[in-house]
Amino acid sequence: MLLSDFPRVPLAHLPTPLEHLPRLSEHLGGPDIYVKRDDCTGLATGGNKTRKLEFSMAEALQQGADTIVTVGAVQSNHVRQTAAAACKLGLKCEVLLEHRVAHPSEPYAKSGNVLLDRIFGANLREYPSGTDFELAMSDVADEVRSAGRKPYIIPGGASNKVGALGYVNCALELLEQIQDQRLDIAHIVTATGSAGTQGGLIVGLKAMQSNIPLLGIGVNIPQQAQEEKVYALACETAEYIGKPGCVAREDVVANCDYVGEGYGVPTDSMNEAVLMLARYEGLLFDPVYSGKGLAGMIDLIRNGSLSSGNIVFLHTGGSAALFAYVDQLQT
Repeated sequence: MLLSDFPRVPLAHLPTPLEHLPRLSEHLGGPDIYVKRDDCTGLATGGNKTRKLEFSMAEALQQGADTIVTVGAVQSNHVRQTAAAACKLGLKCEVLLEHRVAHPSEPYAKSGNVLLDRIFGANLREYPSGTDFELAMSDVADEVRSAGRKPYIIPGGASNKVGALGYVNCALELLEQIQDQRLDIAHIVTATGSAGTQGGLIVGLKAMQSNIPLLGIGVNIPQQAQEEKVYALACETAEYIGKPGCVAREDVVANCDYVGEGYGVPTDSMNEAVLMLARYEGLLFDPVYSGKGLAGMIDLIRNGSLSSGNIVFLHTGGSAALFAYVDQLQT
């Protein structure tokens, strides 16, 4: 098997469902839309980072670590799942929280994922936007060592070649579900930020010689920078699993037209998308990642760019963040 040689600890409820969205499909009047429910991975309300942490945490345990050091924005879904995984495995968790959103409201600063981080007992350290987090995490790791403990650093989003294995595996799982359900899928769409989800998916798809195109809807940086970030990680991951060269630069496609004013800043189209999925399909999406990814997919269906062929939207989870935006979401 493609990933059988890599250490892995079971954390996620897998396989996650692949569900048809008939009411949304009819409402939009376009192709049939399916959702890959990675909000159902189970750990700490679920989300895409749990797949990555199965590999990252396994490597931490293999190296004898007793403390995880990681980083994320204040309302990071990754931090929430990492803190929970650390609890499950009996590890301490040191978290560097970046104040990436200017002038946060009180719910943003205290509710949602932050509340869950505290419930899981993570030690939260706060840093201004733009901090050199590679250096900062190294400093925290040195502090952990000086206290007689052994750290393991997980980058933001668990988006390195180890964490990306979780989405190589997801691609294999998704292709099997598509085959089992005898679906004709023309596009896979997901939100893309720290690059590990899109990077891992494209490696898995190409390693299995799938020609289904993958589109990332960016939530943070401009298109060229996002694509280069994903491509670099995809190449590193492909080499790591023994499939060097399976991903070409043109395989990595991102649309970053739906970021709005910046990372974590709500947009009208995100708000519409979150309400649409809630009221047509009873599904909750988050305002930072999956909500903006949905907004992009919906707009591209409406303008005809995604009108030919059925779509799978990968739901990366994160609905806990909705509570942090209670004063900004229009309901």
